[in-house]
Amino acid sequence: AAEKSAEISNKWTKDTLAKLSDMSKVKQEPADYAKAMTEFTSASAEVAAEHMAAFAEIAKKVQMDTVELMMAAGKDMSEEATAAVKKATADATAASKKATTK
Repeated sequence: AAEKSAEISNKWTKDTLAKLSDMSKVKQEPADYAKAMTEFTSASAEVAAEHMAAFAEIAKKVQMDTVELMMAAGKDMSEEATAAVKKATADATAASKKATTK
């Protein structure tokens, strides 16, 4: 998850710098600067939404993996507890039989 998050952050930074490079080029008309800024802002918002969705997918996967891990651990603990109770019952039964036969 950390590796994928780093990849997304890296791509986001590269995309932003590429768009910033386009915006910072010298323009012929003053109005072109406003247009470039508007286009940069719009593109940045779109890219941000895409990358945030990618981060959300990573978080969702990590959450599902964690739930699966916790459920597996709970199942293992339940099986161990059942085995311990069965052993304790068998030991108690054996001790009771010994005590009553003497």
